[in-house]
This record gives sequence, structure tokens and C-alpha cells, in this order.
Amino acid sequence: MGRVLIVDDEPHMHKILASNLEQDKHLIFHARGLEEARQAIGSNQFEAILTDQKMPDGEGLDVLAAAREADPNVAVIFLTAVATLELAVESMRKGAFDFLAKPFTPEVLRAAIQRACDHTTLVRENSLLKAEVGRLEGSSEIFGDTTAMREVREKIARVAPTSATVLITGETGTGKELVARAIHRRSPRDSKPFLAANCAALAETLLESELFGHERGAFTGADRSRLGLFEAAHEGTLFLDEVAEMSPAAQAKLLRVLTDGQLMRLGSVKTRSVDVRVLAATHRDLEQRVKEGRFREDLYYRLAVVPISIPPLRERTADVAALCELFLTQTARELKLPKRRLSAQALSRLQAYEFPGNIRELRNLIERAVILSPGEEIGAEHFPLRAGASVSAAGGENGREGQVSFGWIESLPPSFDLRTFLSTVEKSLIERTLQSTRGAQAEAARRLGLSRSDLSYKLLKYELRKETAVS
Repeated sequence: MGRVLIVDDEPHMHKILASNLEQDKHLIFHARGLEEARQAIGSNQFEAILTDQKMPDGEGLDVLAAAREADPNVAVIFLTAVATLELAVESMRKGAFDFLAKPFTPEVLRAAIQRACDHTTLVRENSLLKAEVGRLEGSSEIFGDTTAMREVREKIARVAPTSATVLITGETGTGKELVARAIHRRSPRDSKPFLAANCAALAETLLESELFGHERGAFTGADRSRLGLFEAAHEGTLFLDEVAEMSPAAQAKLLRVLTDGQLMRLGSVKTRSVDVRVLAATHRDLEQRVKEGRFREDLYYRLAVVPISIPPLRERTADVAALCELFLTQTARELKLPKRRLSAQALSRLQAYEFPGNIRELRNLIERAVILSPGEEIGAEHFPLRAGASVSAAGGENGREGQVSFGWIESLPPSFDLRTFLSTVEKSLIERTLQSTRGAQAEAARRLGLSRSDLSYKLLKYELRKETAVS
């Protein structure tokens, strides 16, 4: 079933065609000539257009041109008594879906219209799917007109055609994976897989299995061999997000893959060759971690062949207005809601905000405002932005958990060892947090705003593993 436009100057032909097509439950529209056809095409979306060639005010080829201009996906079928070979060739060359001659066989006509409707529906669904995949993969350009963002785009353009390893740095929510996907898309590997792994999301053994694969019996629960992401991404690209959270063992294995393209699955003694381009990302200071002995120096230099740093949104406020417009359009389309606009006060509030969550936070704020705003204009009241830290870390009647007041600094002596003081405070806070979580490291790390690997490092640093019952 589809919406079908019949374009013919003979009223009797309209009745015959409609009676045949309505048997298949098509919704029929009528146009007596070229101008009526143009009006109908401009105000409706059709799955099929059935047109004669000769009409008083124009030709079927003109109808075809109007249809292709309004909607390149709609299928146009010629049904004409002027069935010359030249016209058939010309119409098909210009994009007609089919060409039928009068008099016609009803069954042939109905079958042609059904094929046309099915074709149009399939093409439109495919276009929507590609658009959605493109959105998810970040197919749009890396957005921003500031000098820093132009430099990011220039680096992407230069590094993408090569096989160089890239280290992408930036705060959470700045779009590191978006940059990685853009590099892959513009590389010779774009037809091959792009796979991603979050190194902070998995425990050490699980991460190694995820990346390098494992053999049956390699560990408890390994009841079958498993392909790792490196092998699955062969000839493609592997994006390692939060690479700073890798364990020393995983770092060593990654270094070998980057050095000679060889890996061993967990539980195997057999080496396997892979051809994978690695793009890595982190919001940590890797150079500092190298100095602290928490990240291999040789691996750092292997990863940072080409470094790309993405600036936080607070350093590119000139892009906020255009980003808001982009997200308003995207959100309206995705949620099937009318497009909203921001008031001047709302935009000013967003431009003055520091955005700790960067682009991701801005997009979430826009989406929430679009959903909750009752009118066409979104006001400043629809953006209840987080205020700065101002109250006691201990919470209580006058404070909220996680916010800090620094009034106690006034009571410190005028001279003291800052490094020792900070270490003592950090150790004390970790001990207290672990006690409150009854030794649960994952929950303690969450409360302290640390990754599991960060907390593990600090437990070793302060020799807390034996002193605290942790799990």
C-alpha cells in the first residue's frame, strides 16, 4: 500500500487507473496536468507517480524532473500511448522507474505500481538507516570554528590517510571517539571494521580477553575459544578509549602488537599476526603517569606518534550558539517534535556556563529542554545549571555530599610541607571511604571519583592493602 499520484489529462483514464490500483489499497491522488502535478508533488510525499507523456500544459518528462527535484527517492512510472523507443530510453536515462504502454494490462500495471512503492519505501528506509548510523558513528564534520577546532580538523585530514597511531586527549565529553571515527572514515581502512573498547570498563583479565582473545580453559568460565577485538578488527581500526587505565600486563601485550603486529590469546603459546591501526584516547595526563611509573614510557611513545588534543567547551564558547542550533535540529528530528529555538537569555546562560561535561553535557541539556519546554521558545529557566562548589564536604544539614568549602585553610600554619600534607589527607580520605564501603573498592573508587586502577595504585602507594579489608 502506498500513496500514488496519477497525472493524466483524460478524466476517464483516472477512473480506470484508480479502480485498478485501489484494489491493492493504494491511496490515490489526481493531477490533470503538469501544473497540478507540481502542486501535488510540492505538498505531498508519494511512493509512486504514474504519468502520461503528452498533456496540454507540459510533458511527462517535466513531471519526472519536478518529482526528482522534490524527492529523488520517489519512483516515477510512464504510462503513455506515445510509446516510442526514444522516449523510453530518455525517460529511463533521466531516472524513471518503469515505462508502460497504453493500452495496458491491469495485472501488469498493478504489479509495476507495487514494485515502485516497495522500492521507494526501501530506499527511504535505507537513507534513514544510513543517516542514523552516520549520526551514531559521528559522520558529521568535527564541529567548531575556533582556531583550536580548525587545528583538530587539519590534523585529522593529515593523519587519516596514513597508518600512524594517534593519541587523542581531552576531557570527558569532548568527543574523542568522534575524532577517532572521523580518522577511520577518511582512511584507506574505511571499508573495514571500526571497533572500540573502553579500557576502564573491564577488570584486568576481562580486558585482556576482550582485546587479545582467549583459548578454551584459559580461565574459569572460558568454555570455548574467543576471538579478541584485535583479530576481529584485522585490516581495520581499533579505538582504545581510556587507555591510561590499562594494567601493566595489558600494556606489555599492546606494545608488542604495536611493535611487530603479533599477539597471543590468553592461554595460548601460539602467536598470531594482525594488521590493525590503533587509535587511543584518554582524559588523563599520560606524560605524568609515565613519570610516576604507572604507564610504560615506550608504549606512550608508540601511541603518541600523532597527538591530537581536543579543547574543552569552556575554551571554545564561540561555538556554543552553533552547537545549540545543531543539537536543536537533531533532537527535534530524533524525537519527532517541532523544532524549538533558544531565547537570548537561555543562550547567554549556556555561553556563561563552564560545562564540566563538555559537548555531551550540552547535548543532554538541549535534549531535556526540548522535551520539557511547552512552547516554541526555550527560556533560561529550562537550564538549571550546576553551581560551583561551595559547602562542606562532609554534607550535613547545611551541605550536600561532594561539595567542598575551603574555609579551614585559614587555620593552617603559615609554613608546612605541602607534599606531606596532601599525601596524609589523601591517605586519610581513602581509608575513611573504604571503611564506609566496608572494603568494596569499586564503590570506594566511585565515591572518590577515581578509576579502579587509580585506586589500586594509591592502595599500593600508601600500603593500605594489608591494613584495610578490601575486596
